[in-house]
Amino acid sequence: MNGTCTLALIDDLLKLPAETSWVEFKKDNADPNMVGRLISALSNAVRLADKDFAYVIWGIRNTDHVAIGTNFEPLSQMHKGQPLELWLSQRLSPAIAFSFELVDYQGTMLVLLKVPAATNTPVEFDRTAYIRVGSATPRLSDYPERLKALWTKLSSSTWETGLALQFLDSDEVLEQLDYVCYFNLTGQPVPESHLDRILILRVYVQCAKIQWRIK
Repeated sequence: MNGTCTLALIDDLLKLPAETSWVEFKKDNADPNMVGRLISALSNAVRLADKDFAYVIWGIRNTDHVAIGTNFEPLSQMHKGQPLELWLSQRLSPAIAFSFELVDYQGTMLVLLKVPAATNTPVEFDRTAYIRVGSATPRLSDYPERLKALWTKLSSSTWETGLALQFLDSDEVLEQLDYVCYFNLTGQPVPESHLDRILILRVYVQCAKIQWRIK
């Protein structure tokens, strides 16, 4: 995700009237166990919400969504002798491609956590699956109706219809595929403009003027 698209994403998230089951704002609370439970809860909740990713932004005041900055440094933080990301990854099952990103947002340092939706089975942290209920992250097993609904979503989802990448500019989109080979095999001339190439390939969904999501 490049800088421009990251900033555009944060702009969109800050426009939400309140936190949702798939978006949370924090100041500095970055207890590793809390983060692990939150990743599990968000991954499961965002699948229930029929979205592809959930987000946490550190450095945002929850009451009015003003950027105030954070002291959380996930890329350098250690926990029990291990980098935080590695420690979290070892305790999440199945493995999911969550990611932290440091963002300079209008001169204020934020941290963006992106969490992909659960795919084949509920995501667990330390062998327990969690879910979002309001701003809480209780055990998923305590909410059997949500557990049942989640399994229904998981059984009907296929990875082929999910997102592979999102928030790319046109140059980054075309870097992902051997589009010249595609046009050669289909007997079509390679369009001169990047936009024409993307539209003809028909495998992309435009989500903003400068952002693309690859499906």
